Amino acid sequence: MLYYLTAVVFGMVGLTYAAVPLYRTFCQATGYGGTVQRKETVEEKIARHSESGTVTEREIVVQFTADVADGMQWKFTPTQREVRVKPGESVLAFYTAENKISAPITGVSTYNVTPMKAGVYFNKIQCFCYEEQRLLPGEQIDVPVFFYIDPEFETDPRMDGINNLILTYTFFKVSEENTTATSSSVPVQETS
Repeated sequence: MLYYLTAVVFGMVGLTYAAVPLYRTFCQATGYGGTVQRKETVEEKIARHSESGTVTEREIVVQFTADVADGMQWKFTPTQREVRVKPGESVLAFYTAENKISAPITGVSTYNVTPMKAGVYFNKIQCFCYEEQRLLPGEQIDVPVFFYIDPEFETDPRMDGINNLILTYTFFKVSEENTTATSSSVPVQETS
């Protein structure tokens, strides 16, 4: 009985470590929660539309929102509230994260795009999501998100009337026991 209970405890700990990558894989495979599904790489899409000379006229407003989960003592905000973009254009936006307490905190973010049915056309080129970000006490960083809206957004009849997208990031605290001493490989800009 002791071996069985020990195996159950270790299994639960293992599932805890695997939760974020498993959830990310599930969301990307199913499109659940507005997460983008992939059929071809962003580079392939950009090249395909460049070769075909796709020109779009429709302007889309992408609004940025930010949130932190309970227990995450960061101030996390988008640097700009919105951008106007035409499908086929690439956009670079930033979010600012600041550790408001006197101890280091490591966080990991997830994102979603609403309306959910538009998520298939939203393509991240570079992002800080799913990467651990460790902030020292009082440290503030700008984290980038570089994205592209597929020009097919404009011709899809399901997207008629959709002129606003909302990109939301939520940061979650990572248990200090689960954190390595290394920082994320995502480039960040430190601000004062």
